[in-house]
Amino acid sequence: MPQYAEIFERNRQWVADCTANRPDFPASLAADQQPDYLYIGCSDSRVTAEELMGLTPGEVFVHRNIANLVINIDLNAMSVIEYAVRHLHVKHIVVCGHYGCGGVKAAMQAQDLGILNPWLRNIRDVYRLHHRELDAIADTTLRYDRLVELNVQEQCINVVKTAIVQQAYLQDGFPTVHGWVFDLKTGLLKDLNLDFEHILHDIQEIYNLSDQPGWHPTGAAPAAR
Repeated sequence: MPQYAEIFERNRQWVADCTANRPDFPASLAADQQPDYLYIGCSDSRVTAEELMGLTPGEVFVHRNIANLVINIDLNAMSVIEYAVRHLHVKHIVVCGHYGCGGVKAAMQAQDLGILNPWLRNIRDVYRLHHRELDAIADTTLRYDRLVELNVQEQCINVVKTAIVQQAYLQDGFPTVHGWVFDLKTGLLKDLNLDFEHILHDIQEIYNLSDQPGWHPTGAAPAAR
């Protein structure tokens, strides 16, 4: 682990390395950002968005919290989604969990975690929704891995529930929402291949927040630009 003072030297070296490869690097950082991706991930120090996606500064807008949750009364997450969709016009929203997530494991422990209790209760709610499938998995590690995947799925659904995502997709044909899981043992990303349009159409009858007339959950999706 680097000492505190080393961070600034590493920063200077990072700038030098980036500038050597791209002389316009400092100017590109100062220019307006135009990312295609909004990444919603876990705060875990081993799971950093740009590195695991192979992207550079300016290519991904990032929001991270414990266990990559998207909660409708979390003004931080809701503001990030609103800004990314309305002002940055991102084409893709990714919710990325990871196997071995401490937040997911902590949520299922019978212990008082103080201020974390109400936050992690959202993961217990995911377990409640899928308890039959999860209880049928005898191996504890595999059960937690599946809970990680199902938590990502439910957070993607929470993203789709938002008015800004529904309205933007109806008007522009984007953004689409994706669920990924990062495997700490291999360093590889797993695409859960969620059917975004099916999820959107399936929940529209209950969570229809579009202010545009003529939208029906079984209607054809607009063509992407």
